[in-house]
Amino acid sequence: MCRFVLYHGTPTTLASLITEPAHSIIRQSFHAAETEEPLNGDGFGVAWYVPELSDRPGLFRSVSPAWSNQNLLDMARVTRSGCVLAHVRAATSGLVVAEPNCHPFTSGQYAFMHNGDVARFHQVKRRILADLSNDAFEAIKGSTDSEHLFGVFLDEVRDTDPASAPDRAAVLARALERAIHRVVAIVQEAKAHLPRPPHVKADEDECYINCAVSDGACAVACRFTTDKDEPSSLYVHEAWPAGKGVTSGSPARATMVASEPLGNDPRWRKVPKNHLVIIRADHRAEVRPIAWATGMHAAA
Repeated sequence: MCRFVLYHGTPTTLASLITEPAHSIIRQSFHAAETEEPLNGDGFGVAWYVPELSDRPGLFRSVSPAWSNQNLLDMARVTRSGCVLAHVRAATSGLVVAEPNCHPFTSGQYAFMHNGDVARFHQVKRRILADLSNDAFEAIKGSTDSEHLFGVFLDEVRDTDPASAPDRAAVLARALERAIHRVVAIVQEAKAHLPRPPHVKADEDECYINCAVSDGACAVACRFTTDKDEPSSLYVHEAWPAGKGVTSGSPARATMVASEPLGNDPRWRKVPKNHLVIIRADHRAEVRPIAWATGMHAAA
């Protein structure tokens, strides 16, 4: 199961997320602790923002394992950013291991990454594509369920310019909620009318969508499943100025969202099932339920 980390805060080196922590994203590429498969060696990617140069993120992806890519190690050591998305991939069975399928995916100012599965993707892929606008359709370069979900998000966010909205992060959050709802509805329709593929077990026939998206100024992540059981692991960490507490009114220095804690800091807390993490420009995090998913299943 893929692992990822999102950072939004005071500019830091990529190495502070990718290589330096005790349980860095590179360590999670070969020794993930909270998933049945500890190996995530089917490629990696990093997107990062440098707003003084461009509103579009930089992107570096490769099909090589993260732990053995010297270019990644050298770049991470000398590259600094206030908004970073990093991902190590364990490819879903049947999907090609190729650079266009490595996360994060980018389009314009947006960067997106995903951990999980869209149920019955091969049955619903054509329907998802048919519902997309031309711009969102053209943005999809690979074959993953993840990038198709990103295409749906691009459609949902295109009618509202987050930069001109009073609450830019809320616009991203609503677009992500609608995108997940739209994809889940297509999957549920397929499940109602099409037989389950023989290679899919009944207890695997659910959507698992942990994802993160950013426009460089703010970010949103989610931990979601249609299953009655728990989704894949996801944690949030808020770092505050020295001597300040969460209720002090001071802005957070940084917020991180990660599949697994990067270390033993007690400030890491699990994101509840079917919840969003909304990170605003002051780096504060709001954790709230996905509105339409409330009550979908009782908490496991």
